Order: sequence, then C-alpha cells, then structure tokens
Amino acid sequence: MRMVTYREGQKAARLGVEQNGLVVDVARFGARIGVALPSTMLDFIDLGPMAVAHLGSALDGADAAQLVGCSMPASNATLLAPIPRPRKNVFGIGLNYTEHVAESARSLDTSKELPQEPVIFSKPPTAVIAWNDPIRHNADVTQQLDWETELAVIIGSRAQRVSKEAALDHVFGYTIINDVSARDCRRAGQWIVSKGQDSFAPMGPAIVTADEIPDPHTLGLKTWVNGVEKQSGNTKYMLFGVRELIADISSVMTLEPGDIIATGTPAGVGAGREPQEFMWPGDVVESEIEKIGRLRNPIIKV
Repeated sequence: MRMVTYREGQKAARLGVEQNGLVVDVARFGARIGVALPSTMLDFIDLGPMAVAHLGSALDGADAAQLVGCSMPASNATLLAPIPRPRKNVFGIGLNYTEHVAESARSLDTSKELPQEPVIFSKPPTAVIAWNDPIRHNADVTQQLDWETELAVIIGSRAQRVSKEAALDHVFGYTIINDVSARDCRRAGQWIVSKGQDSFAPMGPAIVTADEIPDPHTLGLKTWVNGVEKQSGNTKYMLFGVRELIADISSVMTLEPGDIIATGTPAGVGAGREPQEFMWPGDVVESEIEKIGRLRNPIIKV
C-alpha cells in the first residue's frame, strides 16, 4: 500500500491510502466496515505488522459504495510528510555509497577510506517538511546548501539487538528523504548543525509498505535541480544495506515503531561536482526513488 498523511483544505491532518487515483481515509473507511482504525500514521504503525495485511485485504475487497464518503480524488488532497512529527530524531547514515565516499574525500576533507562500520548522525524532528514545502536558505548561516536523495526506512516493530537475517521483519515501509546539508556548517567534525536545520529533511510523498518492496536494494535514485539531473544511483551500491544498518543501530540503541533511518546518498552531490554547485532561493530540487515516487521542494530565502 501507499500510505499518506494528507489534509483536505484547512482541516486537520489524517491518514490515508492512495489507490486508483483516490485517497481513502483510513479511519473513515474503518468506520464504514465496522473496524476501529486510527487517523494518524504513527498510531497505525503501532498496531503492528498485521495491520497492513488486514487493511490491504479490506480495501481489496471493498466495493465502490463502501468508499463513498471516505475517499476523495488524490488531486484534492494536500500531502504532508508521511510522519509529520517523528517521535525521535531521524537516524542519518553518512558515506554509505562508494563513489560518494570518494567525492566527499576530495571536497569535504572526509577520509578516502571506506567506512568499516556505519557512520551515524541525526536530524531532529523539526527538520521534517512535506512535498512542496520550502527548504529554508539563510544566507547568514550557509553559502553551501546541498542535496542528498536517500531511501528512508520506517521501523514497524521494536528492534533490539536483532540479527541481519531478521532485520527486514522489523520494517514497516519505505519513503524518500532529501538529506539537505549546509556543507559549511560542520563543527569540529560533527554534522548535526549542517544537516539538522529547520526544513532540512523533506520527506514523502508516501510510505510504501514493506510488502510492496520485498528487496530494498534494487531501487533507482535520482535528483534534479531546476530540471537538470544531478544524481543517478541505485540502492544496490550501498556499503551497508538495510539489514546491516538495522542490526548495527539496534545493537547499541533500541529502534521503536515509527523510527526513521535515512540510508545515505549516492555520488552527485553539489559539493562533489567540479565546479561545486549549491542550491539558492528560487531553485527547485526533486528527489525520486523507484517504486516510491518523487519529492519536490522549492528553495526560499529567510
């Protein structure tokens, strides 16, 4: 399923499923079929792995009459970030594609050696924005605003010291994150100021549930700035795949339902280009991942 958080007009955000050109409101559909279902993404994830299967089966079996009053044309829905306010910081993974390691070593003074274990940082919940929301460019803070299209993993069940073999059993689904980075805001090797500023985690447009993407290591990734392609990669080139990342993080801290892991970006970031390229007010950046969709955000001056 393609699960979204949406808003109709100025009404409160609600949980929906995109299908056949419609957004079906999950809680209202549940009321129609006599099943109590939540109206938020996090509450739905908390129901556990069987919730996806049960909802999918109910929607597959629904007739047109059952969708009247609990669905709307997708074009009439404003999509928000699938998880508008994560409970915890987003886990970011740095230097997780071989060619990105090389370009970062050339331009950002990072090590040219491949990491022997995942490089982990974080982005606070206040960094998260939605499809078409503006990325904020503060020229007093940065002159090097950069893009990074990344596959994001949404955890679906509690994971503590899980094995690589069992790791995918803990995944709820996948979405896109643009790990926006202010390259000139790193501090003594620490990245959170560079990567955690307000609006620096565009997310969406939907969470595609894990049953629709049984292998997350076969997905093409692309980035465009003002319609010009900047990144073109594939998740098969990750140094540490989704299984390894979940196993590694859960070995030292518990992953909980709704936690988000942004899995790193391929080569082609602005800082790695010759000459370097960065984003400025008036630009539009788009991030696309196969089977998930495209994320679009304008850059504005603040």
